[in-house]
Amino acid sequence: MLPPLTPTRNDLGRDVTAHLPAAADLKGVYALSVEHSAIWERAVPYLKVRDNDGHTIYAYGLGRALLDLAPDADPEVVLPAILLHDTGWSQVPEPEILEAIAPGGGRPDLVLRHEEEGARIAREVLGEVGWDAERTERIVAIVDGHDSRREAISLDDALMKDADKLWRLTPHGVDTVMNWFGLTRDEAHRLIAGRVHDHLLTDAGRTLALALAAVASIDTTPQRIALA
Repeated sequence: MLPPLTPTRNDLGRDVTAHLPAAADLKGVYALSVEHSAIWERAVPYLKVRDNDGHTIYAYGLGRALLDLAPDADPEVVLPAILLHDTGWSQVPEPEILEAIAPGGGRPDLVLRHEEEGARIAREVLGEVGWDAERTERIVAIVDGHDSRREAISLDDALMKDADKLWRLTPHGVDTVMNWFGLTRDEAHRLIAGRVHDHLLTDAGRTLALALAAVASIDTTPQRIALA
């Protein structure tokens, strides 16, 4: 579900928009560049399974935040890799996708298949947009192994993997996992927490995870529920 984009009321009663700072002057206000939009437009038809489109666009934003804290990384590798990393799930029969990642089960063969297909699709998309050849090879290598490979092959890979996992702790991620497996919000958060915090590869990722987890935790406390 998309968060509200317009207000339902104005309690102050007057217009204050003339006093707002420009987005370009602010930290943490992100949008896709023209080049990344071209990749997204080609990737999104492959992402319309199991909420991978929403997952991917939020992971892109988280990747931007991680990159702000990792100046030695290459944004033109990390961000295209994020946009393309889960395109391969489109080549797995949809009823089988959740079996690949279900608690108490799992299908490693399907995880590997989506990585291999994602690498193929990534190469095709990057070729269509004329991406730098050397960066393309690095992106393809990241996509091919982003879930099955526990260790990062580079800082760029580490940031991509962390952005991918961090999404699960966002409100959108928790909502999605609840409906994937028929879990309460508290149950979904506990499943996510067990799969995220101890598997992150960067200090920035671990810090962001704790901040997101704090919000997810409070959402299920009796005190917050009483305010609804």
